[in-house]
Amino acid sequence: MHTGWQLICDNVYLFRETCNVYAVRSGSDAVLIDFGSGLAWDALEQIGVSRVTDVLVTHHHRDQVQGLMLAARAGARVWVPHAEQDLIAGVDGHWQAREVRNSYNNRQDRFSLLEPVPIHGTLQDYARLETGGHTFTVLPTPGHTIGSVSLMLEAGGGGRIAFTGDLIYGPGQLWSLAATQWTYAGAEGVAAHLLSILDLKDRQPDLLLPAHGAPVTQPAEAIDLLAANLRELMSLRREHRGLENLRANPFTPITPHLLRNRTSMSDSYVLLSDSGKALVIDFGYDFILGFPLPAGADRASRRPWLYNLPALKQQFGVTAIDVAIPTHFHDDHVAGLNLLRSVEGTQIWVPENFADVLANPGHYDLPCLWYDPIPADRTLPLEQTIPWEEYQITLHPLAGHTTYAVAICFEVDGKRVIANGDQEADGPGDLLNYVYKNGFRPEDFCQSALLYRRIRPDLILSGHWGARQVTDEYLDLLLAKGKKLAELHRRLLPPGRDLEEFMGRLTPYETVTRVGETVRLQASIQNPFLHAVEIVASLTVPDGWAAETPARVVTAAAGEIVTIDYFVTPAGHPARRARVALDLTIDGTPCGQVAESLITIR
Repeated sequence: MHTGWQLICDNVYLFRETCNVYAVRSGSDAVLIDFGSGLAWDALEQIGVSRVTDVLVTHHHRDQVQGLMLAARAGARVWVPHAEQDLIAGVDGHWQAREVRNSYNNRQDRFSLLEPVPIHGTLQDYARLETGGHTFTVLPTPGHTIGSVSLMLEAGGGGRIAFTGDLIYGPGQLWSLAATQWTYAGAEGVAAHLLSILDLKDRQPDLLLPAHGAPVTQPAEAIDLLAANLRELMSLRREHRGLENLRANPFTPITPHLLRNRTSMSDSYVLLSDSGKALVIDFGYDFILGFPLPAGADRASRRPWLYNLPALKQQFGVTAIDVAIPTHFHDDHVAGLNLLRSVEGTQIWVPENFADVLANPGHYDLPCLWYDPIPADRTLPLEQTIPWEEYQITLHPLAGHTTYAVAICFEVDGKRVIANGDQEADGPGDLLNYVYKNGFRPEDFCQSALLYRRIRPDLILSGHWGARQVTDEYLDLLLAKGKKLAELHRRLLPPGRDLEEFMGRLTPYETVTRVGETVRLQASIQNPFLHAVEIVASLTVPDGWAAETPARVVTAAAGEIVTIDYFVTPAGHPARRARVALDLTIDGTPCGQVAESLITIR
């Protein structure tokens, strides 16, 4: 039962309803932290507030935000965790896509708004938000949900107030343990809670203001008790037993100037300069909490952070994360790049053969694309020497696991090194890690084996299997396996079927537009044969749409890729993911609708 607003400290008030709603007042204006059902909103005159400038949301659950539309309609700026924006502003899509039957996804993302609420912006991890004369620092604190944040406020007198959402209920207690199961029977959220509260303790808050429970006036003692209880639960489950050792020592030296982050997915590698600068190879999820990943593949199921950077700086004397280079475009190799740039000022250098994939992910129908564009600060050429500090780096195309990949080659501490992403999996059989959807060609692993033979590295750094000492026998094995793989594809498939999944594609793959606005689509079509062919290409669109539907006829040389531009104008009503298809006839043989493009009309 609510009892009205309660003064917590200078200009900070608490109202208890479906959750604790906090008001930070500046004269007759206020910033609210979380919103609840709207009861607190209706009682703002009790504390002399006539205008709410901003509402800052710690996580997406309905008890935090079910009345949030009141604030949006009144003109308040609504800010939500970056990872959870689709569960508030885009919740319609969530309800349409979320599996219900035969679901093994126990994440509490069904405890979301029933209708979307427009937002002003997102709370980017580690960002500082200045509003109403106050400065809030956004802290990533996954646990209760994957995308949860806490907000640190520098209060009067130098004190620090942390608005912690449901990270902690009180000394030794959580608001929910059910919320910590991010897979069917896992305890990923328990481990995340522990990491988050330990990080929060290191920041030395003076007061914790949770979304449920009473203000916590002795944060260190409350966190210590909660940490002890969480450790005991994980011990009982026999899970995450090495978690705190990984937290204390996330980086292991391979050579004096080359480190591996053993907590990340995929592995990140750090090249150290004598100047104190660091170059990072791949940077996806900095501290992974087990495998499999949290259930689902929506934005709110994936969370990069920068948890291990303090240890990197303190233990190895790193003064700047200067540059990051990915080996390929997959999310577990690139998800944290934007965070590195915004927080650390890191320059993101991207190889030229997949810079556009990162910058325009919506244009591509590929697996494991990150949700946000990752623009390159510098696009790197292939097969050319690139200086960085005292090192010389060369990038070589490395098709196999994906067409959009490179081998990053350099020398460090007298060792020749190749970072090859996910090309081969270490272990029994030395798996050739190919994925057809990534654009695999049968000869790819022969080419990569020949590249390794030419460079003859001492070490290969892989994305998920650590560093491998390279021997001539290993190189011979890779070439033999590559040849066998190519030969099996030739034996199993008819001529022309050794390309990627389909012979054509439409770009962009996803488009958002309005009724009556014209969309440009580009068809890319590859001749799969060893002789020139005639290609007949047409576009299939929904009824009523205007489009260049007559067949277009082009001639393509052997293996040539030809492009055709089409212009489509949607009609009718708003729709989500309306389908447009590319229909091909090649060398007189109908191939059908080989590729599609998805157009959302708003």
